[in-house]
Amino acid sequence: MMTALATVTEVHRHGKHYHIDLSCEQQTSCSSCSSQKSCGTGVVTKAIGNKSLSWHLRTEQSVKVGQVVEIGFPESSLIKSAMAVYLLPLFGLIVGALIGHLFFAPLIGGGEGMVILTSALFVVGGMYVAKRVSRPLEEASKKQVTLIRILGEPIQ
Repeated sequence: MMTALATVTEVHRHGKHYHIDLSCEQQTSCSSCSSQKSCGTGVVTKAIGNKSLSWHLRTEQSVKVGQVVEIGFPESSLIKSAMAVYLLPLFGLIVGALIGHLFFAPLIGGGEGMVILTSALFVVGGMYVAKRVSRPLEEASKKQVTLIRILGEPIQ
């Protein structure tokens, strides 16, 4: 089980259960890495900034707005999303290169340029499919979040 720290943003009491909304900033290790200036990931992280993630959770434990809690979610949902986001465009690249090389290049006589163009189009198609596939996986993972423990008030 993966864990993360989140801040309680809303609390609604329904009988003996609490429906709470949580948010946290997506953390990367780029700020502490010595290669952040020459690394592509570090450059992209600086450009887009931190992503804010949110979850909805039902619990019997009493919490207040502003408290920091530790939440857990299964790794399987993260692995499925990562596989979709990384492997589908890669698969599109390979299939596009094969189709471009075996069909379009000989048909049109475009050579490597046609193979590259076909590969690029299939990568874009793979990214579109990955986006469509990962959205339901992300929604399903939000429903699997569990409250592990309440840590208290945030440090100011």
